Amino acid sequence: MIRAAVLGYGRNGGSMHAGGVEQNPDMTMAAVCDIDPARLEVAKERFGCPVYTDYQEMLATEELDLVIIVTRSSQHCEMTCDCLAAGVNVLVTKPWAVDAAEAGRMVEAAKTSKGMLLPWLPVRWASDYVRLGELLVEEVIGNVFLIRRCCTSFGMRNDWQMETEFGGGYILNWGPHIVDPAVLLGGADVQTVYSQTRKAINPGDAEDLFMAMITLGNGTLLQTEFSVCVSHLPNWFIQGDKGTIIVHGNELTIHRHIPMLPDDPTKYASMRDTEDTVTTEKLGGNIYGDTHEIYRDIAAGLLGKAPYPVKPEDAYELSVTLQAVRDSARSGAVVHPDYDRP
Repeated sequence: MIRAAVLGYGRNGGSMHAGGVEQNPDMTMAAVCDIDPARLEVAKERFGCPVYTDYQEMLATEELDLVIIVTRSSQHCEMTCDCLAAGVNVLVTKPWAVDAAEAGRMVEAAKTSKGMLLPWLPVRWASDYVRLGELLVEEVIGNVFLIRRCCTSFGMRNDWQMETEFGGGYILNWGPHIVDPAVLLGGADVQTVYSQTRKAINPGDAEDLFMAMITLGNGTLLQTEFSVCVSHLPNWFIQGDKGTIIVHGNELTIHRHIPMLPDDPTKYASMRDTEDTVTTEKLGGNIYGDTHEIYRDIAAGLLGKAPYPVKPEDAYELSVTLQAVRDSARSGAVVHPDYDRP
């Protein structure tokens, strides 16, 4: 039985991650740590386990197999390194680090630890991402040259996620959901990044809108975006030389057609193509990843039954890319990310 502890029993820690542990037959909740006494009372009543306000005391007292870190982003690196130094496996929620330097420090700490470092990138289990991967392998729209990935909201928030001192901002908060799957579907390393950010409606000093144009080594273009004050935009818009795939929520539509040259080359404006064939399907599952499926894979990785699907090096490269998005927005210049691994 995997003895797990949640470090940060807030909204996500108390619902998503605690639920993942609670419903996994190979796991038990051995401890909970939070700075809020009221949240600890809730956890104690729910699990009947020891609770702590100091995670160092928890590490020194409890025999733990896994610590799940769900605190403010600015705390992830130090807490992760401390847990790894104690020889404990660590699952770190996204964004696992606020920049590439912190990500590199965490990867290095894992190399000298008995514990495993498990990045939480739930979108890799997302139903739309998985289905799109299958369709692109089948080349249903031919050679893909442009992938657009967009998430939107009309909501406002007024918490630490809008404060840069705590690692807030939508690049770090939503970038893993938006940039990571687009790069993976593109199928090549990132070569250049150009981005713009805005603080449109939310309080605080962090951005609530970002747009990044990313060029991959195979020539594929990625347009990635989180926008506020807008709705009904497609989550995915993928263009190939034989069609287009559009994903809107849980509905996926494939338009298949082939552009053709005009019969008379002098009539260059006479554009034509084959008849448009439209196929629509409903996506099952969760478009942000199924928590219980992910925790099943976490348990399998810790028990040695199967490798955990997300490597620390994957999350490190994502941190480098997200830092390039932020650096480009600040400088107004195209950034060439450096992916030299630690």
